[in-house]
Amino acid sequence: MNGIYEEVRIALHNVWQRRWLALAIAWLVCLMGWLVVAMVPNSYESKARIFVQIDNVLADQIGIGQGDRRRDMERVQQTLTSAVNLEKVIRSTPLGDTITSDKQMESAVLGLGKQIKVVSQQDNLFEITASSGYGNFSDAQNAKLAQDIVQKMIDLFREENLAGGRGEMSDTLQFMDQQLADRQKDLEAAEQKREAFESQNAELLPGTGGLTPRLEATRSQLSEVESNLVAAQSALASINGQLAGTPPTIVTPGAQGGAKGALAQAQSDLLSARARGLTDDHPDVIALKAQIASLQKQAAREGNQTFGTPNPAYASLQSIKADREASIAALQARKASLQTDIATMSAKQYSEPSVAAEAARINRDYDVLKDQYDKLLRDREALRLRGQVESEHDAVKFEVIDPPTTPRSPVAPNRPMLLMLVLVIGVGAGCGAAFAMGQARSTFATTGQLERATGLQVIGQISQSLTRAARAQRNKHLTWFAGGAAGLAGVFVLLLAIEFMKRGMVA
Repeated sequence: MNGIYEEVRIALHNVWQRRWLALAIAWLVCLMGWLVVAMVPNSYESKARIFVQIDNVLADQIGIGQGDRRRDMERVQQTLTSAVNLEKVIRSTPLGDTITSDKQMESAVLGLGKQIKVVSQQDNLFEITASSGYGNFSDAQNAKLAQDIVQKMIDLFREENLAGGRGEMSDTLQFMDQQLADRQKDLEAAEQKREAFESQNAELLPGTGGLTPRLEATRSQLSEVESNLVAAQSALASINGQLAGTPPTIVTPGAQGGAKGALAQAQSDLLSARARGLTDDHPDVIALKAQIASLQKQAAREGNQTFGTPNPAYASLQSIKADREASIAALQARKASLQTDIATMSAKQYSEPSVAAEAARINRDYDVLKDQYDKLLRDREALRLRGQVESEHDAVKFEVIDPPTTPRSPVAPNRPMLLMLVLVIGVGAGCGAAFAMGQARSTFATTGQLERATGLQVIGQISQSLTRAARAQRNKHLTWFAGGAAGLAGVFVLLLAIEFMKRGMVA
């Protein structure tokens, strides 16, 4: 801790010894910085809020839904900042006085677009903000220009979106009426052509009692038969699965026959003899063992043959399987018959392919024209009703909630803060330069610093002794230095006062 304190004292001593250099650099940096800050123009901002309601009691009844209202709101926001509107704003304000070419106009439009913000605060409430900070205008002119920009944008929106809406709707209805008249003529011609063709080829065309209804009925029957066939095949597969898991006979205890049954009885007798205490050397046990060996050979020759009673569930499943197979056979025969009938009727129907193709083409053209005519008619009536609602019932409401504000103080730059920052940087630069200069000189401020640098022990130190004349000269220099530092602070205070005076003059 003592080492840090000593280093700080040494640094302050170096700066104080070269205080005139620090003061000169501080003056130079501050004057240059304050000059740059003074050249930055003030930027003034004006705000306004408008209310745009694109709604009506009849809106939902005529097809103006939430999606239409949302699109209208987006159109309002885009219209306010369109390039056409911005160009009109420039030409109607002092911004257009110095513009003489299209390139300059494009540059001015881009610059103005960056200075304007349109924010949707709610569904129908918009806030328009415009800033102006041009160097060739005074503060009062920039403040007035920001207000004029916002007011002009509001005026343009009112003129173009409200006054021009009715003329646009009228032109659209006239266009729709013309399109409807053209489609009606085409539809009448197609209808006459279809009637003439049907009268000439009445026997070959589908109708009541013709091939087409019968063919459709047969195809419907075939579809039903195929569905039933799939169901029957699924049921047969289920029965086969049950048969695979069901034994044909039921084996019960004591019902076994042949060598296997005798073998089981002999093994049971052997176990009973041993349970009575008979040993393997007993004649009865020896006889049973010989009998078991003989029966095992006979059972091996008989294989897996079992003896038991027939399983009634297996017989029932066999009967159901036979019924399912008979049903499938009948359905397959019915399917083949229907397919034959369909092939025969199809061959008869298309014996005259040119007539069928021509009839299909005429009907298709007529249906297309009819759909187009019906759609145009519905759209025309919807537009007509919507236009009446918008023009007669005030579907669009526009109101200025807060008129454009008159800027009282600049929003940018924060000049007092910048002036203070320049003063701090200037003082810091002066102190830093003085400290660096002290580090570059090979002098030592304390005996400890000299001992560390040379490695030799310092015996003593001699204090500075000033005469009366030298002390008076030093006091005079200190007075001059204090005056220079006070002058720097005074210039800072003067610049702050001028800044606040300019703001008061704008207000």
